[in-house]
Amino acid sequence: MNNPIKDLTIKEWILWLGSLMIVIISNLVSGDVDVLTLVAACVGITSLIFAAKGNVWAQILMVVFSILYGIISWRFRYWGEMITYLGMTMPMAIWSTITWIKNPAENGKEVAIQKLNRKHIAGLLFFGTITTAVFYYILYVLKTPNIVFSTISITTSFLAASLTMLRSSYYALGYASNDIVLIVLWVLASMENPAYIPVVVNFVIFFFNDMYGFVSWKKRERVCSTTAN
Repeated sequence: MNNPIKDLTIKEWILWLGSLMIVIISNLVSGDVDVLTLVAACVGITSLIFAAKGNVWAQILMVVFSILYGIISWRFRYWGEMITYLGMTMPMAIWSTITWIKNPAENGKEVAIQKLNRKHIAGLLFFGTITTAVFYYILYVLKTPNIVFSTISITTSFLAASLTMLRSSYYALGYASNDIVLIVLWVLASMENPAYIPVVVNFVIFFFNDMYGFVSWKKRERVCSTTAN
């Protein structure tokens, strides 16, 4: 596993440091800094920057982020988020770490991109439907707040984690979709407790970083296609 920091471009340095600065400032301005939320956001942002580079360290950091975010969700009783990240996203990030290590690109610095086939798409639809149904029932039993958005978050999280494991460039769109749902969830939480406003800002920043990741992977995918032809 190579050092992902040394391969960052000037644009990526600006995106990374700029994102960290916005998150840190938003937490400080809130007047009630939650260290756990701040650390989780910084780890998450760094993971997304490395993911855009196709570096396996992104998945290792995602495991750490999943643990931290699971704790944050537990404190607000967002059981769906806690269960999703600790019971699904974290294990799949571990699996993705192994998959990415076993499938390096020719330059050895990043993961090789895989195009989805019909089998992959069918599997995503089938298991995505089952996962959504099972988790909805669990959330209903636990009387989870904002259950509709929590359920949608589970679906988008599953698709994002699965696409990451499959090494598809569309993983970033999955996470961007999940970011939108999470922004809604934490806006609702912030209405009850303003202390969660920084979490909303965190996921807004995550959204832009995920979109950069999608653009970055698509650009690399086109280059690989041109080279192959």
